[in-house]
Parts: sequence; C-alpha cells; structure tokens
Amino acid sequence: MERLPLEVIGNILSRLGGARDVVIASATCQKWREAYRKHLHTLSFNSNDWPVYHDITATRLEILITQTIFQTTGLQGLSILMDDVDEFSASTVIAWLMYTRETLRRLFYNVRTAPNINILEICGRQKLEILDLANNSITGVEPNLQRFPCLKSLSLSHISISALDLSLLLSACPKLENLELISPEIAMSDAQVTVELSSPTLKNICIEVISLDKFVLEADSIESLYLRDCVLELFELIGKGTLKHFKIDDVSVIHLDIGENVDDLEVVDVSNFTIIWPKFYQMISRSSKLRKLRLWDVVFDDEEEIVDLETIAVCFPQLSHLSLSYELKDGVIHYGLQGSSPLESVTVLELGWTIINDLFSHWVKELLKRCSNLRKLVINGVVSEAKTHEECQILANFTSSIVQLMREYIHVEVQFEFD
Repeated sequence: MERLPLEVIGNILSRLGGARDVVIASATCQKWREAYRKHLHTLSFNSNDWPVYHDITATRLEILITQTIFQTTGLQGLSILMDDVDEFSASTVIAWLMYTRETLRRLFYNVRTAPNINILEICGRQKLEILDLANNSITGVEPNLQRFPCLKSLSLSHISISALDLSLLLSACPKLENLELISPEIAMSDAQVTVELSSPTLKNICIEVISLDKFVLEADSIESLYLRDCVLELFELIGKGTLKHFKIDDVSVIHLDIGENVDDLEVVDVSNFTIIWPKFYQMISRSSKLRKLRLWDVVFDDEEEIVDLETIAVCFPQLSHLSLSYELKDGVIHYGLQGSSPLESVTVLELGWTIINDLFSHWVKELLKRCSNLRKLVINGVVSEAKTHEECQILANFTSSIVQLMREYIHVEVQFEFD
C-alpha cells in the first residue's frame, strides 16, 4: 500500500462514496491524508447514509461538512443530499459552492437554506457537466449571465420554476443532452399552464408527475422520450425524426403528437394508458426499424378495437421483443390472432394477464406458433390472495397447459412472474 501513487489512492477514496467513509479511510496514514487533500475528486454527503446526520444540529452539521470540503483542493463531483434535515445557513452553503465551483464537473444538490440561494448564479459560467437539483426554487433566469457552456445533463426534482424560466434555462445550456423533470411546480401568470421548450442538442428527456394544459418540445436531436404519471391536455414533439425510444406509463393525455417522421423508432413501450389504437398505430406504422413493442395494461378507447397482429408482423419485420397483456371483454380478445404472417424476428415474448381464463392458454399457444425463432417466454400474471375454487381450477389448467406446451418448445427459456 505504501508504494501506491497518490493519484491512485485519491481514486480509491473517491470510489468510497460517503464522506464519513472517506474521512475514516484517509486517517490510515500521512500519505492517505495527503491524497485526500490533493487528489480526492468525489465527495458525497447523504443524510440517508448515516443516521447521525439526523441526530446533530444543523449548525454542527454545517461545521462538519465545511471542515471536510475545505480540506480538499480539486473536487470534481460534489453530492449534498440532506432530506429531512433542518435548514442550513445560506452563507455557509454559498461558501461550499464558491470554494469548489471552479473544479466541479458534477453537482447533486438537495439542501434547504434560509434564505434560498441562487445555484445558477453561483455555478454558472463554470465547467459543470451534470447538475441535479431538488427541493429548491429557481427564479429570474438570465441566459447571458447564468450560462452553462459545458452542461450535458440537467435534473430538476420538486423544483419551483416558471415556464419562462424553464425555457430560458434550457437556452442557457448549449450542449444539453439529458433533461429530467420530476414533479416540478410550474408557476404561470395566466389560467392555462403551458410549457414550451426548445433545445437543438437534447437527446433524452424524462418527464414525471406533471400536470399541464400544454407541453410543446422542440428538439431536433431527440432520441429518447419518457412520460410517466402525467396529466396533459396536449403533448407535442417537434423534431427531425430522430426519436428512437418512446415510453409512456400512466399518462392521461387528450392529444399526443410525436411527429410524423418516426422512421427511426426502435422501442415503443406503452403501459397504463388509454389508447385509440388506429390513431396510435398510424403514428408508429412507418417505424420499420422497431425492435421492441410493449403494450401493457392498455385500455382501448373503443372496447371493440382489436390490435391486428397480422399487421404488426408485416409492418415491423425487425421486431425482436414483443410484450402484450391479455385482456378479454365480451368475448373479444384485444390482440387478435387473425392472419398467418409469422413473427420471425421475435426472440423474446412477454405475455401477461390481469384476469386469467381458459382462453389465455390457447392465446399463448397460437402466439408461440408464429414465433419460430423464440428464445425466451415470460409469463406475467396477477394472482389474488382470496381465490375461489373456480379460479384455482383455471390456474391449475393453465399450468398444465404450459407444461405440456413447453415440451414442444424445449429450446425456449420460460420465466414466470406473479404479482
């Protein structure tokens, strides 16, 4: 250990994560203390890592953090996540950021201060590449003064910000590639809540737990779009057809538009969503490069609508992963077995039910016939605790059918997942 270069020791300390572990390890000897001071590049303070954080006063905690940070000279990553901890002094937190900002590349910040401090003003015009903010407010964004020339990833969680400031913040990040918005509090000056964002470099966006009237995103380089637990009247994506991954989960939206040019789509994952299939299919029908299609717990706007597997087989020749949750209403299966075109490229088939019946086994069998190159079958099901005799019998019949079926497909790996 004595022969290790200081830079290597600094890397070891940086990988420990928690500040407490780093301080303890650095006390090993004089050489490790020197590596801590000169070559430590990552430091993390997380109130969930050490129960003592909750037992001492905010003033004492400020002193501990200050002493730890001010012994370093070149931090590139700083994480200060203080959930359920009393408010810190704004002047102390500003001192931490001012001391480290010239070398910082990554900042993860969840600290409540009195009064609130302007992170953008302190860290702008520096070399920051990743900024993760939580439980704070952002006001009065000035793109020319609070510019982030190197920022590639921005995450805002439970942040209070106006729609205008959010738009200005994106314009202040000329190299932004990843954006995450989680439960933001969008302040608006009028009754209609509208967000309009534009970024020529944005590649990935994740929007969670948001309620708006209108969300318009203009992004010519977008590759991944994920909407979860959102209530929207309108969502519109304006771009040049670069979208590859589209995922939507538990979203209520009246008008959804991801653009006409979706030829590059490779993954479509839809769950807990009310869908107008003809309109949705028309939106993705030209995606001949589609590799994964997942329709899970989908409610059809018209109960008589059927997803035509024949059309899916023809239009998506490269489809390798198909996930469908079985549902039978009034004797109609929403994923019909009409036609005979094979799903030759499908190697992973994921099938599930919310309410099982005897027709499910037949449905599985017919789908397996179409997937001649299948390698893995995943069966998902919901099994209630209080089962009637009839339900137990149906489940037993299904188990017997699957066992018999798998004797015919011995090359297929079978996996069961039950809720």
